[in-house]
Amino acid sequence: MALSLADLLAHPDLGLQLAGSATSTLREEIRWVAVTELENPAPFLTGGELVLTTGVRQRTAAEQRRFVRVLQRAGALGIGFGVALGHDSIPPALIAEANRWGVPVVEVPYRTPFMAIGKLVADSHSADHYASLERLIAAHQVLARSLLTGGGLQELLRHLGSMLGTELILTQFTAQLYASSPEAGMPSMDRWVPFPIPTGRRDACTLWAKKPFEDTGIISYAQNLISIELSNLMKQRQAQRALTGQVVNDVVRGTLDADEASRRLAGSGINSTKRNVVLLAESAAHHRNLRGTTLPAALDGAVTATLDRDLVVVVEDDGARAPALGRALSDHLTEAGIHATIGIGGSYTKPNGLRWSYFEAKEAAGRGLDVNEPERLSITSLLLASEDVPLADMAGEAVGPLVRFDRQHGSELVHTLETYLNLNGSVAQVAEQLNLHRNTVRYRLGQIAELTGYDPAVTADRVQLYLALAVKKVAKA
Repeated sequence: MALSLADLLAHPDLGLQLAGSATSTLREEIRWVAVTELENPAPFLTGGELVLTTGVRQRTAAEQRRFVRVLQRAGALGIGFGVALGHDSIPPALIAEANRWGVPVVEVPYRTPFMAIGKLVADSHSADHYASLERLIAAHQVLARSLLTGGGLQELLRHLGSMLGTELILTQFTAQLYASSPEAGMPSMDRWVPFPIPTGRRDACTLWAKKPFEDTGIISYAQNLISIELSNLMKQRQAQRALTGQVVNDVVRGTLDADEASRRLAGSGINSTKRNVVLLAESAAHHRNLRGTTLPAALDGAVTATLDRDLVVVVEDDGARAPALGRALSDHLTEAGIHATIGIGGSYTKPNGLRWSYFEAKEAAGRGLDVNEPERLSITSLLLASEDVPLADMAGEAVGPLVRFDRQHGSELVHTLETYLNLNGSVAQVAEQLNLHRNTVRYRLGQIAELTGYDPAVTADRVQLYLALAVKKVAKA
């Protein structure tokens, strides 16, 4: 326990006596003992010290009063004056000035060395420091044990909140990973103190502690433990999404019969007897980050998988909440620094329904908006959901020659065809939109017919070309 002036005065071996009437700081903790014979020791004081002196430099009353004022401004707790060396007794001017400024003065007898006082104070600080370290180590063990025994972040943060005597919230991007109580609400800078959690990624993870609380150093240790646990959770998400992705891939590709598909989906947490919606996030630039990223709170309970380079989120829903969930996912990924387009599928039951929803979501994402709602049961989606249709071959056969021709000659046959189909086969509108002569448009359409074997002016061929372009966009054929 740290000592005060009152403790030193009560120590029987020191023989100290209080001189003067100032007592305001007698019970305050002595931070350190400073021994000095300087006229102005202020540059060497930080506040809270007991200053010991024999007064050999303070021969006059003016010097003695000035010495007291210097110590008072420097924040000294008191003065220990050694007698029978420079002075037979404590000078009256020093005592009077100390009384005036409320600085206690203690008489130190000749038989008591200053070193004995300094050692007592230093030993008390060492004991306090040792006890504090013991408590801190014990707290470290409690927090580490909460993770090692499977309690996870919930258990760790529950213990940490108890140690600090306050409420805690852990946030990551827009998601709240933990709150010590349902009434905690959202943290604010005026009432909460943020502690960033380092994970080596731009994931904006923060531990919030509600004021007031006393940190003994345990928060720094907790930050490191939370960082390690979050890294482990990210790796677990990556592994789980890869495993679930294998199941979803088999279902989507139609390689399983209905019963086996239902059983394997159930093993991954997807109840195919319920209506499910697929949300699909695709990102050309940040697809690796999709593997382990967190989800917003609105998607708690959703099943996630990685399929090809996309993040697939399967949520039990009748379709009513799907647009809001898609927007929440988009906002969350944006906050995480992941630019992605979100495609939303329809709400269906059974494994085949999941296939349809997936391909609708894939087709929707190809439209390129931040959040893209499905066109229910479009022909393209149904074709994509069927493994019996050789989509890649069809797309390659139909538009492959155009892609190669454009690449070799720097032409724009594919763009011309897309524009022609989007404008319902109007040569005049295509010419106007592309700023071309009508004869140029007709010439390009002739080239398309010659290269592909499909005449855009013929309805059946036009459908074939339209589907091929749709497959090229969605399936990246």
